[in-house]
Amino acid sequence: MFIAMSKRLQLRLSFDESLEAVLASKHPEVEDFRIISKALDARGAPSGRKPVFNYDLEVVRKGESFSNAKEEFADLSSLDLKPLIIGAGPAGLFAAIRLSEYGIKSTIVERGDIANKRMLAISKYWKKGIMNTENNVCFGEGGAGLFSDGKLITRVKSPFIKYVMQKFVDFGAPEEVGYLSNPHLGSNKIRQLISKMTDQLKEAGHELFYNDSVKELVIEDNIAKGVILKSGKEIRSDHVILATGHSASDIYKELVRKNVDLKHKDFAVGVRIEHPREYIDKLQYGEYYKASELGTARYRLSHHNPYSDKGTYSFCMCPGGYVLSSGTDEDGIVVNGMSNYARNSRWSNSAIVVSVKAGEDFETDSALSGLDFQQDIERRAFELSTKEADGKKLPAMTVAEFISGKLNDVELPKTSCPSGIFKADLTKIFPEFIVEHLREGILAFDQKIKNFSSGDSLLIAPETRTSAPLTVTRDKNTFESTNIKGLYPCGEGAGYAGGITSAAVDGIKVVESIISSKT
Repeated sequence: MFIAMSKRLQLRLSFDESLEAVLASKHPEVEDFRIISKALDARGAPSGRKPVFNYDLEVVRKGESFSNAKEEFADLSSLDLKPLIIGAGPAGLFAAIRLSEYGIKSTIVERGDIANKRMLAISKYWKKGIMNTENNVCFGEGGAGLFSDGKLITRVKSPFIKYVMQKFVDFGAPEEVGYLSNPHLGSNKIRQLISKMTDQLKEAGHELFYNDSVKELVIEDNIAKGVILKSGKEIRSDHVILATGHSASDIYKELVRKNVDLKHKDFAVGVRIEHPREYIDKLQYGEYYKASELGTARYRLSHHNPYSDKGTYSFCMCPGGYVLSSGTDEDGIVVNGMSNYARNSRWSNSAIVVSVKAGEDFETDSALSGLDFQQDIERRAFELSTKEADGKKLPAMTVAEFISGKLNDVELPKTSCPSGIFKADLTKIFPEFIVEHLREGILAFDQKIKNFSSGDSLLIAPETRTSAPLTVTRDKNTFESTNIKGLYPCGEGAGYAGGITSAAVDGIKVVESIISSKT
């Protein structure tokens, strides 16, 4: 029996129009619909033009049915295969989930604790400055993405993106995650989802070890054979998926000791800029800034200096969010941003960062030179906090002070940061070229969003962990290390991703490579 299939329909509606009402009046033949994508266009709002939503719909009429693109998985449980996954962030967890769908069990090692218990250690750090180097904003179940905006935006093109989004929905994310053009979960919701993911993996027979980190990679004749943990436990596997995140500096040093191929990589460092949320909403939405349908306003800004060939740009924008102290070392300070699902804090923040180029801005005599560059800035920030505050508070100054190069006697604006801030000259933390490009970039942003640097705008520093400072090189086809067979560098820490979604996709790609080599 032939069943007529669905059709696609694109609509452009004012933000306050009802999709259902428009379909009923203009397309009465439509009996049901699914939203494929929904994107806000508010570019004209500051000039008084109504914001609009662009919809891509799958619609069915009488007698038609929705397409069914559910993926089918072969049962490969008979394969003699139990990969070892180092790291339970997005890359590691999605690698395990993908393996599970083929019926293959894995062993997962995570240096930090389960998601809920991580909060206890993090709270001590934010409130008292007590650092747990193994259990913090970057380390623990869920990885660094657990304490971010939960942004699922990615610029990578991959057929696995829809799969990742649907998996989040399957584990309890709102349905809109599957179709919004800029979806986000929020730190509060992503913590719940990660716990469900690991619970399912445990039920499926995967082994998860927490609070135990890698002491040594076991490599024999240039073949990865497993790891020795700090507890003394040795885990053997012919397939070691290295998904340790961009802050695991001890892993980078172990890779150097074992002569694993690495190469230098460009990255970016800078500051967090924080504004009152309502201020940014007004700048972006104009007279419509109170409309609940629009949500909290976002922005994305960039500036290119043609003489230095450097970019200054916004990164990881957190509407209605918080600025967090997110270091992993006892003698370093790092800032990051996060939002909860509701994005309803009184502030909005974003990283404003400057590109840093290998061989130009730092020497390349050592594989770890980029890491040293990052850590030098982090230590200077900590030393400044120790000298002028309590070692816990984050250095900050107003944008006006930063642009003028002079601190004043006016008290700093209130902040979202739970660790607290203190007034400091941020130019003492960064190399001169970072300071110069930040000033130039922020002034350029004022031309794109009028008065962006005005109001109670605040800079908090330093933002150094935008991405990994090196790349663990791998074969483009097998995804194995270029010189260590059976070692699969994966995700942000290996230099192949830049966020939750791209890291998850990379974990899946590694698994598909392993599967294809065995079938």
